[in-house]
Amino acid sequence: MELCGTTGLRGTVSVPGDKSISHRCVMFGSIAEGTTEIHNFLPGADCLATISCFQSLGIDIEQTGSTVKVHGKGLHGLSAPARTLDVGNSGTTTRLLSGILAGQPFESRLSGDESLNSRPMKRIIDPLTQMGANISSEPGNGCAPLLIGPSPLHGIRYNSPVASAQVKSCVLLAGLYADGETSVTEPGLSRNHTELMLREFGADVRTIHEPSSSGATAVIRPCEQLYGQKVTVPGDISSAAYFIAAGLIVPDSEIHITNVGINPTRAGIIKVCRDMGAQIELSGERTEGGEKIADITVRTSRLHGTVIEGDIIPALIDEIPVIAVMAAVADGTTVIRDAAELKVKETDRIATVTDNLRAMGCRVSPAADGMIIEGGRLKGASIRTHLDHRIAMAFSIAALAAEGTTKISDSRCVDVSYPTFYDTLKALV
Repeated sequence: MELCGTTGLRGTVSVPGDKSISHRCVMFGSIAEGTTEIHNFLPGADCLATISCFQSLGIDIEQTGSTVKVHGKGLHGLSAPARTLDVGNSGTTTRLLSGILAGQPFESRLSGDESLNSRPMKRIIDPLTQMGANISSEPGNGCAPLLIGPSPLHGIRYNSPVASAQVKSCVLLAGLYADGETSVTEPGLSRNHTELMLREFGADVRTIHEPSSSGATAVIRPCEQLYGQKVTVPGDISSAAYFIAAGLIVPDSEIHITNVGINPTRAGIIKVCRDMGAQIELSGERTEGGEKIADITVRTSRLHGTVIEGDIIPALIDEIPVIAVMAAVADGTTVIRDAAELKVKETDRIATVTDNLRAMGCRVSPAADGMIIEGGRLKGASIRTHLDHRIAMAFSIAALAAEGTTKISDSRCVDVSYPTFYDTLKALV
């Protein structure tokens, strides 16, 4: 894909359904009684991997575009898979599904592509093992393929060393099958879609905010049954982030983005944009299915550097690549800290963001847990995505604000989370 610097991006954008929520709708619907009807589902490669896995586990799932019907069989209705469950490139599928499979009376094997099978799974193996789960890393290196066998589970109090929604969700889902209460305490509040949605499906789950810290504890009790729901998935703020950035950094632009999920555990990018001096407005704020939603309007703004650290990091971890792009054209210096989690995403995003910003002429220094970015002007370059969808989209936005032509390698990797990204972008130019 080749993109050139431009001006005057204008229009209204409707982004695909939230990736995290789409995954969870299929998973929870599969282990609930009755039919779960999902609207605005994200038909990206990762979420389709979740559908495929549950079909292999005996669940009847109908999909027509962004509408999905999951005919659940209850907490104990899954069937032993005939073959390895292929999770593709999806860490969410792998980690959350492991929590569900830990409570099943059959053996299963989960494996993905080369990137997925290099990501750390010890972070879920350890707490599941503490619960009595029979789970192991087949290669013995703490990575997938994962082998999971039947074993009775007991409730635990788990203190997670990282604020990770995937780890928390894995343990809570296993807690549905445990013999008592299970809790997960995090050093910071990670995205809470699992807690909100499980509650809608009928689970006994609550969140306790720690008064002496920024952390929180999620608590779940085993239940007899979950019940199918009708769910409309809000637009994914991680997908909206690219158009937020484009509207702010491309000259003479104004972009409206409709029906975006603004869950406080996900919407850190809005605060960061405002801290950088952005013209960003929210309108039509409402709550549907426990999730906050709004329309977002952005206009070209003169941005300035800021410091991004601490409690806000879990609320914007996936948006850091495009935030780094905004920082690269802002006035002054932006410092990003406490984001070591970037190293264990689809790529080491500290390295991939740093390398590609340098290729575009930006002065940027990597750190163990983030980066320091000197704002200025960008020039066209050849961008190596390493098949990371967020790198491809972030640097496509950088290309629109750069001088000259930028070539994005392997740009179709955006299909993982946003198959129509380039069509939507083209409609604004």
